[in-house]
Amino acid sequence: MGQARNAAKQYWVAVKAMLVFTVVLGLAYPLVILGIGQGALPAQANGSLEEVGGQTVGSALIGQSFSDADGNPLPEWFQPRPSAAGDGYDSAASSGSNLGPENADLIAAIEERRAQVADFNGVPAGEVPVDALTASASGLDPHISPEYALLQVQRVADERGLSSDDVRALVESKIQARDAGYLGEPTVNVLQLNAAVAEMG
Repeated sequence: MGQARNAAKQYWVAVKAMLVFTVVLGLAYPLVILGIGQGALPAQANGSLEEVGGQTVGSALIGQSFSDADGNPLPEWFQPRPSAAGDGYDSAASSGSNLGPENADLIAAIEERRAQVADFNGVPAGEVPVDALTASASGLDPHISPEYALLQVQRVADERGLSSDDVRALVESKIQARDAGYLGEPTVNVLQLNAAVAEMG
């Protein structure tokens, strides 16, 4: 009888501990973290969503294609770097190409992209920056280099009937500095840039 009583007491202690930890770790802790996120960093906590004219057009954290239904780049938009994620910027298939620098397929793809980007933007092939030719490791990088963004200024300005000086100034205003002043390289977020272009008209 005493052993049964002790066993029942131990089970009840275990059940109480489980209930306490369920409430603390399963309810209270997530609600506290949610409150901190929504209070201190609401945009980041909700996915860093970008809007144009009150309509959500994507997340600043995930790159996306600015192409037509056939995959052809739309000249009125700044173009992102190539993507190897699925059929291109497939957020369900994040990956790089995994091809080495001496792989014949990668070399051929780079040369093809160099010619296409040069022709699309009306510049010499030697001026095309490397991020216009290679996909990122995730295939979903939302950024391009300032050099690639500035390379596209004249095309976007011509297509939209805008001043190239105004578009160049917009690009320069969207250049993000190195993190902490020394980590990484300066970048331009393509979605944020295109959202600003859309607001220009």
